[in-house]
Amino acid sequence: MRDYFHSYVVVGVLLLVGGGVVAGALAANRMLRPHRPTPEKLATYECGVDPVGGDWAQSYVRYYVFAYLYVVFAVDAVFLFPWATVFSAPGYGLTTLGEMFVFLGFLAAGLAYAGKKGVLSWV
Repeated sequence: MRDYFHSYVVVGVLLLVGGGVVAGALAANRMLRPHRPTPEKLATYECGVDPVGGDWAQSYVRYYVFAYLYVVFAVDAVFLFPWATVFSAPGYGLTTLGEMFVFLGFLAAGLAYAGKKGVLSWV
């Protein structure tokens, strides 16, 4: 039992050392950097263009939904590769095939829901 807790002590010490290194680097950066703020440096930066208008802008949620859908299907692609390796192993074929159909069914239901809500149209 002592060896079990000893491994946690090692992890805790490594976390403390890592946190100390990060804190030391940030402190050294703060002490060594030049600090000369000017109004130009404190102005809002918009890709090299002078900022115009107010500080509030409306954005469409639709773009975030497209990003979310991309992440969902990228994760789907990531799950397909390990599934293909297990599918070829003897004794796992029908089980993994059924699991993959359930997984793809959930994805298809989500895609159908997004299509029904009109998320997939650019209008």
